[in-house]
Amino acid sequence: MDDVITLDSVWKVFGENADVAMKAICERGLSKAEVLKEFGCVVGIADVSFSVKRGEIFCVMGLSGSGKSTMVRHLNRLIEPTAGQISVLGKDMLSLSESELREMRARHIGMVFQHMALLPHRTVLDNVAFPLQVRGESKSRRWDISQKCLERVNLIGYDDRFPSELSGGMQQRVGLARALASNPDVLLMDEPFSALDPLIRRQLQDQFMVLSEDLNKTTVFITHDLEEAIRIGNRIAIMKDGRIVQIGTPEEIVTRPADEYVRDFVEGISKLKLVFAHSIMIPIKDYKPKRLVNFDESPRASHGTDLDQLIDIATSTENVIVIVDDDGTDIGVVDRATLLKGIQGGKA
Repeated sequence: MDDVITLDSVWKVFGENADVAMKAICERGLSKAEVLKEFGCVVGIADVSFSVKRGEIFCVMGLSGSGKSTMVRHLNRLIEPTAGQISVLGKDMLSLSESELREMRARHIGMVFQHMALLPHRTVLDNVAFPLQVRGESKSRRWDISQKCLERVNLIGYDDRFPSELSGGMQQRVGLARALASNPDVLLMDEPFSALDPLIRRQLQDQFMVLSEDLNKTTVFITHDLEEAIRIGNRIAIMKDGRIVQIGTPEEIVTRPADEYVRDFVEGISKLKLVFAHSIMIPIKDYKPKRLVNFDESPRASHGTDLDQLIDIATSTENVIVIVDDDGTDIGVVDRATLLKGIQGGKA
């Protein structure tokens, strides 16, 4: 898969002396606290680099003030970086003229915020059609596309309602439909479900994941909730004090936290659906059993079998579990001790 979004050493320093502070950071390696003390400037994001592949849901999470929302607004240049490079869909975002940037936002980059700022005097259909109106599409085409988008988010029949007549979850679905109306290649989602009740939030997560897969949208999804990031993200970046401290798959983040900060995040997360046989198995050539084992009598499981399923298999047999690859070849072994270590998160 090719990279749709690339950030290379992006910095944002807020304040009147931002350029001088940035120079001092480069020359003297000042910390965030030192920059604030010496120059009165705030480091919003610091040396952020990552790439997002086509069709990927890339979740960025961290505590309030970690820089995640500041970072995502750089991708469509709602915020200008102090230093670094940003590429979206092969275009150097920092070299775009005002008209080119407007075109990029209108046709290629959709954004969904936590508070959707729907136009209160416009109906649901009008709200969804608004970006198409700005783009100059004909009324009949606007209506046709908007109806299809409302159908995708299960809001057919609500097209003539006003935002004040909808629940919070329904308003968020209108916002998602509005973002999809211009058929963007990239979706930027800044904590879109965080203000909703848990049940509605989970329903919208499910709906979004189905939509993302069907439409093959490349998405950067901002959240402060690790469980949400794990549930919907192909990969997760964890931010602290404006920096990215770890990027990895949900399994990598949970099983191999980079430091104490990440470890604190994942401590209460169940690993049963996130850790797979290929991560905990002992390669079959290295397996040294304490007693004679007849592999022919052992149950087989795919290398992609999760801990929850492995536990079910283990409770129905006294033998070890033999792990196989996609071709059915024996590649590893999971015994009771290995399984328990996997449940504990790899503790010795």
